[in-house]
Amino acid sequence: MPDMPTPRPQSKQPIPDHAKKVFTGVIFDVYQWEQKMYDGTTKTFEKLKRPDTVVIFPVLSDGTILLTEQEQPGREPFIDAPSGRADENEDPLETAKRELLEETGYVADEYTLWKTVCPVSKIDWVCYTFIAKRCKKVQDQHLDSGEKITLKPVNFDELLRLSRDSRFRAQESVKEFMEALIDQNKYKELKALFSN
Repeated sequence: MPDMPTPRPQSKQPIPDHAKKVFTGVIFDVYQWEQKMYDGTTKTFEKLKRPDTVVIFPVLSDGTILLTEQEQPGREPFIDAPSGRADENEDPLETAKRELLEETGYVADEYTLWKTVCPVSKIDWVCYTFIAKRCKKVQDQHLDSGEKITLKPVNFDELLRLSRDSRFRAQESVKEFMEALIDQNKYKELKALFSN
């Protein structure tokens, strides 16, 4: 049975149908439209649009979670979960499977969509976070030319501690990790979510 398409949440400030694309970039496009104000005047509103992204927390059969230590041109080294941009018309689950395989060489038996977030109101962009369970290695990494990625295996408690590190990049998940550090019930719930 084929995977069902992953639903995309709508932005709280969507780009209206009558907006015009005024710039096409490599990642970001710029849309503008005339918006009527409360006093009857109009102003030009603007919003960016970019491809959606995925973050994947891979969990091995023994409960080990694979994070990454990464370097990219023009950035300080950082710690992240495997992640990446969707190709045009690519479903987020397919993006997650592709990025996991490329960045780690692993595939998963099961993917759970943990959360979807629209990180910035002025950008039409959704970040999907998946937990990939019972991962196994099937090939070597296949990295983009601008990536240096070393796998960083951690246990659940190390993941929570690392989320407090200034180099930790998976910011969409930090709130839940912090709550688990201070609330025993949230710790148990989150640990169960990451368990095989």
